[in-house]
Amino acid sequence: MTLEGRRRHRSKLLLFAAIAIGLPICEVGSFPIHGDQTVLPDGTELNEDSFEKPRELFRSEIAGGTKSYLVNLGDVAFNSPSILGPVAHRAGISCATCHVNGASNAQLFIPGLSTRHGSFDTTGALFNTKADDGKLNAVTIPSLRGSRSLSPYGHDGRIASLREFVRNVIVNEFAGPEPSAATLDAMVAYIQDIDFLPNDHVDARGRLTAKATSAERRGEKLFYKPFPHDRSLSCAGCHEPSAAFIDHRQHDVGSDGIFKTKTLLNANFNAPYFHDGRYDTYGQVVAHFNRVFGLGLNAANQSNLVAYLNAIGAGEHGMEPDSIDARLKEVNDFASVLAVAIPARDEDVIALVVATTGAELRELIEHFPDRKDITISGGIEQRGVARAVLKEAVLALRRIDIAAASNEFDRAGLEFQAFTKTMRDAPSILKAAENWSLFNASIHRARYSTLRQMSEAATSH
Repeated sequence: MTLEGRRRHRSKLLLFAAIAIGLPICEVGSFPIHGDQTVLPDGTELNEDSFEKPRELFRSEIAGGTKSYLVNLGDVAFNSPSILGPVAHRAGISCATCHVNGASNAQLFIPGLSTRHGSFDTTGALFNTKADDGKLNAVTIPSLRGSRSLSPYGHDGRIASLREFVRNVIVNEFAGPEPSAATLDAMVAYIQDIDFLPNDHVDARGRLTAKATSAERRGEKLFYKPFPHDRSLSCAGCHEPSAAFIDHRQHDVGSDGIFKTKTLLNANFNAPYFHDGRYDTYGQVVAHFNRVFGLGLNAANQSNLVAYLNAIGAGEHGMEPDSIDARLKEVNDFASVLAVAIPARDEDVIALVVATTGAELRELIEHFPDRKDITISGGIEQRGVARAVLKEAVLALRRIDIAAASNEFDRAGLEFQAFTKTMRDAPSILKAAENWSLFNASIHRARYSTLRQMSEAATSH
């Protein structure tokens, strides 16, 4: 049997197994991906089964305000596969696939483009044949938290402007269409609004607070200590504590090239480390610098430095359980763009918002399995009502799109009012079905455990 034949065979086995136990067909093979139902390589993993998601904080909301129209529009574009090229579009991959909630995706793995989970080759041929350099040189997927302070951009720091960096990703890495100036402005506004997670172990100057342990304080002293071979160098010399722990420059630290200084803020959530993800732990990173730069650190000193890195790299609630509230907030934030786009008669933005928000809602529907699903008992009525209200929201969006495409913007405005009313009713209805949904941790684990077993069984044939 040929490779393509084996893929089709595995795909059919997985599909038949899913039908037999009543699982929604749309979820089949979501991790890892097998079969010929996708343009992605066999064995791709996108971490879609994770129950916990990175916490996303916005500067505008922390300051007591709300996200602007521009930030919400940028969020929509960031989550839209249509912004990227044709392969990404067909695969349903958006910027948010790699940068989940503006953070990183440590479990993403695409054969031929990843050397390990959480890495991606931006010069591979899959998404843009013109970008292919013939080498597998995957780099880690960076978090976008605090990006407004982290120029230059790219692991090698070759791009000074965040706006140009975003454009380069869209056009050169993913072969997407040239984005409009408004789209680029919106995506930059969104990324710049993503803030670092709060960390009460570090003050505004980047120094340890009173919460620090004695080991962390000893590590802080080592962080500022000049290197033995060159007294002008120190860890703090490049990772400047008062400047988000960076110096906006590139350096050769013995990692096969010249790369920009990365921030250490919230770095506990950004493993693996170095541009190529060669190190899993701070201990390995410290050992590297100790060896390459002859620091002469004994085991105790290395342990203290690791303790310090853990303190400054921390953040409150870095990961949070997937929740109905978070999903609905995102949907409503996306849809809020329509309140401006419809009166402005902006057909392109309306179409983008409808497509992206509709996709989010359809995914949310599948979190409330239908009555045919024999793996879940109870809550049939509640699940049915939850699915119905979300389907009505999808239909309202579709009516908005049809009206706008027909140049009937007054009717589109009325349909938006209907959508808004439906979404006001949704929270209580969805919460009533929560115990029998994938927002219930035990049901979520059981569902994806079954899917994973099916996937593994399919690959063995």
